[in-house]
This record gives sequence, C-alpha cells and structure tokens, in this order.
Amino acid sequence: MPALNRAPLLEQLAASPLLIDPAQISLVEASIAHVLAHEHAEELVSTAMSAAANDENGFWGTGDDDWLSFIRPYNVKNGTLQIPVMGTLLNRFPYQLGRWATGYKYIEMAVKRGLADSNVQRIAFVIDSPGGEVAGCFEVTDFIYENRDQKPMRSFSADHAYSAAYAIYSATGKGNGIVSRSGGVGSVGVVTMHVDQSEALNQRGIKVTYIFAGKHKVDGNSFEPLPKEVKTRIEKRIEKLYSVFTTTVARNRGMDEQAVRDTEALTYDAEDGIGVGFADRLGSLEDELAIFADEAIIGDEQMADKTYSQAELDTAVAAARTEGHATGVAEGTAAGATEAATAAKTRMTAILDSDEGKKRPKAAVNAVKTSMSAEEAIEFLATLDEEKPAAAAGKPGKPAAGTTPFEEAMSTGNPDVGADGGDEDDAGGDETASNVSSILGAYGSQTGVKPAKRA
Repeated sequence: MPALNRAPLLEQLAASPLLIDPAQISLVEASIAHVLAHEHAEELVSTAMSAAANDENGFWGTGDDDWLSFIRPYNVKNGTLQIPVMGTLLNRFPYQLGRWATGYKYIEMAVKRGLADSNVQRIAFVIDSPGGEVAGCFEVTDFIYENRDQKPMRSFSADHAYSAAYAIYSATGKGNGIVSRSGGVGSVGVVTMHVDQSEALNQRGIKVTYIFAGKHKVDGNSFEPLPKEVKTRIEKRIEKLYSVFTTTVARNRGMDEQAVRDTEALTYDAEDGIGVGFADRLGSLEDELAIFADEAIIGDEQMADKTYSQAELDTAVAAARTEGHATGVAEGTAAGATEAATAAKTRMTAILDSDEGKKRPKAAVNAVKTSMSAEEAIEFLATLDEEKPAAAAGKPGKPAAGTTPFEEAMSTGNPDVGADGGDEDDAGGDETASNVSSILGAYGSQTGVKPAKRA
C-alpha cells in the first residue's frame, strides 16, 4: 500500500500548541512518516475518530491473529502490566505503534483494563517519547493520577520522558519515577509556531486574499505576517497551558510549582533530573521491573510518595509484624476477658447454687471473693456448720427479701469475678490460708456460729 500524504497530520501538529521537546522535532516527523507508511495506515487514520475507537468491548481485538492485538498491546508479566508510552503522543489515536506513536486513548484504555484485571497486581509505564499534542494529554494524566492508589504504579524513562511524556511519567507520583542511566526527563513547557509564507509567495508571484466575516477569523494564518496583537493573544493562551502543565507536575510529584517553573522547560539527563526532583533513582528497565514485581507492599500503602531502601523495607515489614502482633494480643485480650468473665460467672453460680453454698449462704458469698476454684470452695464449705436462718427480714445475717445469694455477692463491693478468679496457681500456700481465714472470720461474725475445725 502506498504511503498516505503525511502533510495533514503534520499540519495538525504544526497548527496546535504542543508539549514536545523542540530539539527532537525531526524524530516527531519521522514518527508520523512511519505511522502513515503502516500497512493499515488508511484504516488507522480513518477509524481513529470512529465510535469503535471508544468501544471497550471490541477495543482489544479477538486474539493474537487479530492485527488490532499488535497495535493495541496488552502485556502482563508476573502480575505487572507494562504500558508502552513511546514515540509521538497523539490525541484521538487509539493505537500504539511500537517506538513511533502512542495514542492517549490507548493509554487510558490500557489503564482501565489493568485496574479491572485481577491478574494485574501493578502497572508500569515504559516511556521513551519526545512528547506530543496538548489536547488529550492532561486528561489522561489526571486519569492516572486519580487512580494511582488503586494499584501500585511506576514510571520508567527508558530512555526519554519529555514534555507530554513527562506529564504522564509524573502522574505515578514521587518515589515511583525511574530513569535509565542514558535517559532523560523534563521539557516542562509548551510550544507553538507561526509559519509566515508571505515573502515566499510574493517571490513566486502568488497573492492570497481572504474573504471573511468576523475581525479575528483569519488571525494567525500562514499567508500573512503575524500581527503583534495576535501574537500577544497566542502568548496568553500558551501561558495558560503552561500553568496547567506546571501545576499538574507539581501536584503529581509533590513539588512547589515555582520549582517546576524554574526549570524553564529544560531537559535533564538522569542525574540532573533526580537532582531537580523530576525523577527518583537510576535503574535499568529490566532490573527495576524485577524489583517492582518483588517489592513488598506494606498494608494498604502503595508507596507512591516515598522511595524505600532495603533497610527501610525491612524496618517497615518488622513494624507491620509488630503491629499485627499487638493487634492480635489486643484482640486476644478482649476475647480472653470475655471468656474470663463468663468463667467467673459460672464459678460464682456453681458455688452459690451448690447444696453446700445454699446451706451456708454467707460463707458462700465470701468464698466467691477468694481465688479458690468452685470445687475447692464447695469442698471447704462442706467443712463448715450449716447456717441458722435469722429471726426477721432486715436484721443482721439475713438478706433483704427477694435478694438471692448471687445478687448479694454482686452487691458486696468488689467480689473477685475477674479473669484471675479461678486461677488455681493462686489458690495455694499462704493465699489459701488467708482465704480460709477470711471465710471463717466472716462466717463467725455474720452467723454467731463457731465453725468446726477443718479436717
């Protein structure tokens, strides 16, 4: 198939504000030439604006034998989706043609699919681009920024991320920008141009006359010199776009906007790019992708705002383990307290409702306050004489009408019904003797009956 005329697409770029490193304009031209020489060039150009370009159901083709699967790559390896951002970046172009051209629409659709794909654990933007059109760039950049917390995302300048490509690079955030040793970042600026062909036309004897309505209808045309007031309006528009660019990068990278402006659209090599805050560290694409795949994700944090050394990662893992242990202890303590309270209530009921306890209610109440187990308390109560009922309600030694021994035990100040109430380890030795003396003393004072000696 003969190549299509490349002039219209180049004219589109020439007539619009661009986010491109001007030093690489020849690469941009070569990229466009390659796109228009593609075997499916006519279909690519004619369908880029069609509804099919936005149809998520049919966007990715039907398989490896479908040519769409080659110009809309979706590569997932070891849980990492690699999205190529290469060549000239074009608006309303839903394709990715190797090193030559990438559409903003393709990038958006790839990110959407990756976020929805359970097989994708992280997303890597592999970037080698001089930049591209303004239109569409900030929309896809914002989309990445707004979704970067859903799954870990990282940008790789392998080798160059300039202008529009740097906007996308910055969207994954501080701590997530890798640049190859021979790579570069930057060119945060906006450019447009006016081509004045009037002198060339005069020399050829050609005169162009516009017939129009509306004073500014033909402002900036290429067949006349550019009037000063028109140039001023264009400059104002460029400044507005520049402000959008600098504030976007500052937001994405956590930088002061003035620091971004101070770069004055310079491009930086790897080390200088790290120095100005445009990148985070040096690394080869292959090695860094492996690190990204193996990197520990602490809790719900995706580490989008910090670069972690191995020592810091080890510390973070240890802290997470400690926190998990503390949480487990707290949860276990709460569960233990509930279990202990239930056990204490069971112990109290067993003592007070036993035959021995019912026949000696005052002694049983005091037995509840000790650390003896229910079995030990009941066994001890059996050694005491049975209590005699008091003469009248309300007199010493008789519970108020309608009050059960259990209720009396709960109202006597501080019956020991906590987690240690039935701890057998605390029921021996001097403490056992003290418990016995306490019960005997209370028994005698409350009943007037001298307890029998213990066997």
